[in-house]
Amino acid sequence: MEIPQHFSPVAESTREAIPRLAGERDTLVAFLDWHRETFAVKCAGLGQDALSTKAVSPSGLSLHGILRHLAGVERWWFQQQFAGADVPLLHYSDDEPNQDFDSLDGDVTEAMALWRTECARSREIVASASSLEDRGTSLVTGEPFTLRWLLVHQIAEYARHNGHADLLRESLDGTVGH
Repeated sequence: MEIPQHFSPVAESTREAIPRLAGERDTLVAFLDWHRETFAVKCAGLGQDALSTKAVSPSGLSLHGILRHLAGVERWWFQQQFAGADVPLLHYSDDEPNQDFDSLDGDVTEAMALWRTECARSREIVASASSLEDRGTSLVTGEPFTLRWLLVHQIAEYARHNGHADLLRESLDGTVGH
């Protein structure tokens, strides 16, 4: 397929190939890491203004907002709910539940570094679990969930937001691709 002249493909990424003959945990972790890195690729090479632009009208989404949201999601699910860590929420409060998307203050380089730190901590938590059957507990409903469920849930979360990132990035500078 020929790419139209006004579109440029996404730059090469550091995403590792997803193993096709791996065990269940390695497969789930590889898919989640692939989606995490896909999001980073969508943000690569853009500055503060472009990352904070709400490029798909009438949506209020921006890559910066999704970046802040995903950092909070990593902490919420892996540290707080699965590992039971007593750490503060990121970019969320009961008074401002959408501040991750709406409040785009702060430097995007710092936001990217924080997201990468949260992803690294999530990886540590997954690596230290003894089994995909290890459990966390929802802080909202009190219901238990397995690490298996959490990994699949996070894969879906990243897949959804990578779709948003596709649209935003294409609207910003014409970059398309995976």
